[in-house]
Amino acid sequence: MSSENPGGKIPMTGRAPADDVGDILVTQEQIRARVEELGAQITKDYEGEKPLFVGVLRGAFLFMADLVRAVDLPLEIDFMAVSSYGNQTATSGVVRILKDLDEDLEGRHVVVVEDIIDSGLTLSYLRRNLENRAAASVEVCTLLVREGRQRVDEDLRYVGFELPPDFVVGYGLDAAGKYRNLPYIARFIGEG
Repeated sequence: MSSENPGGKIPMTGRAPADDVGDILVTQEQIRARVEELGAQITKDYEGEKPLFVGVLRGAFLFMADLVRAVDLPLEIDFMAVSSYGNQTATSGVVRILKDLDEDLEGRHVVVVEDIIDSGLTLSYLRRNLENRAAASVEVCTLLVREGRQRVDEDLRYVGFELPPDFVVGYGLDAAGKYRNLPYIARFIGEG
């Protein structure tokens, strides 16, 4: 693994062709430490509550699994699948709900768990959708924010890392379904 080599070329050890994946931007150790910090902050902020964590599939599944284990509160989880990318590396701007929630949100404190915020359009749509279901509150916890790409000014309460506007893979993020299993975040240099 190259988690000790931030900014260096990634030895892929059979996980993916080295020609498609570039420099490590966030190491496995950095992710682990930041997730613990976010979990501690959420634990403090929701003391005495039983928040509902809503993971946005598929990219947020690894982050959400680690995050909820770092939260020291009774909590519940649910998932939504939304799409604005398809198999592309840029958002289409059209948001579709592919899988809706099973839980009722009325009166619940909801923490939306996202993998990455790009334009902010998907998150804006999702937040409005959840607020319209009479949730007591809707906050966002995102692993990554792409700098300078937001078209919608969103209030992001919990942010893991800000990254350049490059397309990235790893730790749940993919390029056409590949590279989700990488334990770090790396620049994708192949074609999406």
